[in-house]
Amino acid sequence: MRIRCPYCGERDNGEFSYRGDAAPRIAGGDAATPEALHDAVYLRDNPAGPIDELWFHAAGCRAWLVVTRDTRTHAIASVAPARAVARARQTGDAP
Repeated sequence: MRIRCPYCGERDNGEFSYRGDAAPRIAGGDAATPEALHDAVYLRDNPAGPIDELWFHAAGCRAWLVVTRDTRTHAIASVAPARAVARARQTGDAP
C-alpha cells in the first residue's frame, strides 16, 4: 500500500505507523463519565468501507496524518494533515 504524504509525496506504508480510528471517541472531554471512557477505550466499530484513520509518518517528516481508506479494498481516498482535520472539525469547515 502506498500513502501520499502531503509533505513528502508518495511513500510505502512501511514508513508509517498506524494508530487507529481518527474519529473523535470521547464525548464530554474532561467531564466524561467512567462509562464513556470505558466505551472509548474498549468498544470499537469495525466498519466495512471508508474510514478515517490516524497514521504517523515515522520514517519521514514525522507528521500525523488522517488517511481515508476503504477497509475492504485498502484504496486510499484522501490524506490530510491531522492538524488541519482537527481545526476543520472545530470550526465546521472541510479540511
